[in-house]
Amino acid sequence: MDLPRPDLSATPHLQEGVDEGAWLDVIQKMDEVYSRLLADEVALEQKNAQLEASQQLVFSLLSSMSDVLVAADANGLIEQTNQALCELVGSSDEALMGVPMHSLLHNGLGAELLQGMMQRTTQLRQGDTVELMLRDKAGQAVPVDFTVTPRFDGRRRCVGYVFVGRPMAEIKRAYHQLHEAHEALKLTQQQLLHAEKMSSLGRLVAGVAHELNNPISFVLGNVHVLNRYTTRLRQYLDALHAEAAFSLNPELAALAHKLRIEHILQDLPSLMDGTIEGAQRTASIVDGLKRFSVLDGEERELVAISSIVERAIHWVRTGMKLDFDVVFQDCPGCTVMGNAGQLLQVLMNLIQNAYDAAATPGGPSPKLRIAASREDNWVVISLHDNGPGIEPQVMSRIFEPFFTTKPVGKGTGLGLSIGYGIVKRHGGSLSAHNHPQGGAEFVLRLPTTAPSASPT
Repeated sequence: MDLPRPDLSATPHLQEGVDEGAWLDVIQKMDEVYSRLLADEVALEQKNAQLEASQQLVFSLLSSMSDVLVAADANGLIEQTNQALCELVGSSDEALMGVPMHSLLHNGLGAELLQGMMQRTTQLRQGDTVELMLRDKAGQAVPVDFTVTPRFDGRRRCVGYVFVGRPMAEIKRAYHQLHEAHEALKLTQQQLLHAEKMSSLGRLVAGVAHELNNPISFVLGNVHVLNRYTTRLRQYLDALHAEAAFSLNPELAALAHKLRIEHILQDLPSLMDGTIEGAQRTASIVDGLKRFSVLDGEERELVAISSIVERAIHWVRTGMKLDFDVVFQDCPGCTVMGNAGQLLQVLMNLIQNAYDAAATPGGPSPKLRIAASREDNWVVISLHDNGPGIEPQVMSRIFEPFFTTKPVGKGTGLGLSIGYGIVKRHGGSLSAHNHPQGGAEFVLRLPTTAPSASPT
């Protein structure tokens, strides 16, 4: 604003008796006042320009903030917001003016928490953090981590609050994805370690099986021959006893009684049968070791999963003493490239184990649910029993050779380890866990085509 300069020409004529110097002083003072007014006007314009620049800077900062910002009065009524909040809740800055802060909350949840936070920060005279659920423009709940700071006037009276918050949905989603990736990495690491351990065990077992095979075969062959010899010796001794009894030779009869020949002859068949059974069991274990360590050299063919599962159920049920309720959810058309005999062996072992685990004395009838499905290029077979489940300390060892939880004489501890090796050679995976509804669940994954790599 330009001030009009005083018109000195309009100055009245010097009155008689008035000193001319006095008028000059008045004119000079007026000129000085005018100069100061001009200087003040320039300074005011500069201050206004600076204020406008500051306001523009603040507005620009508020608009560029990714965090939401709310300035409220002492009663929690909104006085100022930024663009981030307006975009989040789907309202304009003008529409939010004078609105209670708690009206931004989803379904009003957290209103008491918000009020308590405002009171606490006022009492402590410092800021604090709180997570509130805001309602976005779609009406959905959005978690926002707010820092609440009280505002004070010159007399240290609380005149309002500043809320600066960061939406946590993306952060929580990223954290969840990171957690899932970390868990997947841990699982992959465990699988790699287990695969390496199983590979080392395979090489070790191959050597042990080779060293045991010859002496066991030698023992088993000799025991069969000895059994035949025993039969002949028994016939001969029976003839001698008959002759001794006929001739009434007291010395020979006394010697037979002293040496307990009759008892020995009666005990020999059971001893020979037990020896043969033990040798055959040892040979079976060695055969299992050989199958555990054998390399993949069998022919592969297209195998229908439904046929293999149904055959396995039939053969296992054949030897059952109790009713075994098996429900099979088929996957029509699901086929894999593999060895039918080996896959049948794996499934029979898993079904037999499920029956053994669920058939507890005094418990419910054993049940097994088998479900086959297709997932991309994989066929997935899950077997869920109603047994007691797998103990945590056992979970990491169930695929180890010779490890078993069955009573002595009922299991060799090779079934799962052999099955694990067969599945790995087919390019698949075999895993176990406890089902949320109870019981154990084994999950078998097999590729629909010839294996080139195991699933991760």
